[in-house]
Amino acid sequence: MVNNMSNVMSITDQDLVKEEPILLMSPRNPVPTETIFLSNIDQAVTFPVETVFFYEAPPNMASTVGIAGKVRKAVEEVLLVPYYFMAGRLNFSDETKRLELVCNNAGALFVSAKSRFCLMDLGNLSYPNPSFHHFVLRPGIYKSLAETAVFTIQASVNVVWFLNLLINLSIKNFCSNHVWSNQTNHIVTRFECGGFALGFTTNHAILDGKSASEMFHNLASICRGEGLKTNHINNDRTCLTARTPPQIHFPHTEYVKLARTSSLVSSFTSQKRPSPSPHVFSDKYTHKLFSFTPQMLKFLKKKAMIKCSTFEAILAHIWRARTRAVLGHDRDQDQDQDQDSTVLFAVDIRDMISPPLPSSFIGNAVITGYARAKARDLVDGPLSYCVEMVREGRERVTSEYIRSVIDWLEVYKGTPATCGCAFYVSAWWKLGFGEVDLGFGRAKHAGPILSGNDEFVLLLDGGDCDEGGKGLGINVWIGLEKEKMERFLQCVFDM
Repeated sequence: MVNNMSNVMSITDQDLVKEEPILLMSPRNPVPTETIFLSNIDQAVTFPVETVFFYEAPPNMASTVGIAGKVRKAVEEVLLVPYYFMAGRLNFSDETKRLELVCNNAGALFVSAKSRFCLMDLGNLSYPNPSFHHFVLRPGIYKSLAETAVFTIQASVNVVWFLNLLINLSIKNFCSNHVWSNQTNHIVTRFECGGFALGFTTNHAILDGKSASEMFHNLASICRGEGLKTNHINNDRTCLTARTPPQIHFPHTEYVKLARTSSLVSSFTSQKRPSPSPHVFSDKYTHKLFSFTPQMLKFLKKKAMIKCSTFEAILAHIWRARTRAVLGHDRDQDQDQDQDSTVLFAVDIRDMISPPLPSSFIGNAVITGYARAKARDLVDGPLSYCVEMVREGRERVTSEYIRSVIDWLEVYKGTPATCGCAFYVSAWWKLGFGEVDLGFGRAKHAGPILSGNDEFVLLLDGGDCDEGGKGLGINVWIGLEKEKMERFLQCVFDM
């Protein structure tokens, strides 16, 4: 199944009105000011991540009218105790020439807003609508990094007015036929039907996907009256400090040196580039959502002819189909087919590095893995070849390789190389965001706010669930130039 942007609602600034002034929410028991070391892995991904959650109010359950106040209380009184650093600020140290996290109790921003929409007006929530960025509060409105909140929340106060808590988490509460909303990183909006939405913004330098998901689940558990799910949080990132002197034993072409990023477009270096509206979004590129059912995924794994994971199978298939569309369409163009095609992906290092990271570790614990092959080999070869290349890329990541990456980043200050013929596949479907339950059931949809970058492919929850509520299908979100997308359409379902 293919979904495009032709019937996606475009939300504008005129549709949303935010209340002033923006309020500040600080930890109830402020901690002494301290500076937290950010690892080289943290430094490589200093960009905001915006996430939105949509919830339906199940029948025969308590009203969701008080959800905004409940979330605010949960954050202020409980969540910011172990997560006190989320009330801090990022700062670039002139002395160390590094980004650091200053825990100064500067606080989270809290703002109210309203909108004229109700939940059903938003259409198919599973389709990543870039204009959903209005459901999060973007903190990049200040003049300096040191003044920018790293965690935002927006929440509703009553049936008509909604408060936005800015903590790089934004919550929007939809009510009546009016939705009061604001741009925040954590939004709660309540709809007439009783449904509501949560919008979050976190900086990737502070939390990776797994850590952010754990924080969301902690927030949900508090809202349900069950307290924190996590008893201890380890925010000491010095275990990922570079060696002295650095020992780089591998080439690490999966990263690009920082000196080159000034002339390259990379999502990992563009901290304040906003997500465009759908109209601007589709001006040069076409963006589509491809739904892979559990049956289709099972067929792909069988076609691979070797035992492999679902991730390896879908990654290999998308890599080959995209390469065919971008580089392999013209058999007469040997130059294109002789190019390298590279797919990048995140590798969790928590249990791979020696010694293993503590289970309570909250910082970034993923590095960039990659698979690379000649376009000709991918186009002409079987799926099993692509799967083998992906597996080889994952097996390449050993403890020594991880240490070498950290040392390489110490020397070159690089970022993942999403440029040229390389693209990054991000597996959001594995993070468990859809299972975040504030007491009204799992999210109807949970996913990222999108930018117009064609170097990113997202693997999202497909919506089909097992008995435990976990998604089984996968939605693949991809953007390509229109001509290339036409070719991709011919390749992606050629299974």
